[in-house]
Amino acid sequence: MSATLVVRHQVNDYATWRPVYDSLEGLRGQHGCTGARVWQHADNSNDVLVTHDFPTAEQAAGFAGDPELKAGMAKAGVAGPPQIDIFTVA
Repeated sequence: MSATLVVRHQVNDYATWRPVYDSLEGLRGQHGCTGARVWQHADNSNDVLVTHDFPTAEQAAGFAGDPELKAGMAKAGVAGPPQIDIFTVA
């Protein structure tokens, strides 16, 4: 099975958010992340969509619930609660 964690959130400032996101690469790896992509909305660069690929939904959920990730999101200036979903291959 493979799973993709999809996160969409507003950030206060993309230029501030991105280095914090990049600094969490090791944490993503600890949870088994095999790929990551970042998109910005075409009309609003602070509207960010991120996907992370994992071997299992459990690993994706473990990363999504990791306290270090939550702390990083706060440090990075995520504005409000993110929308987080996990999808598996059908």
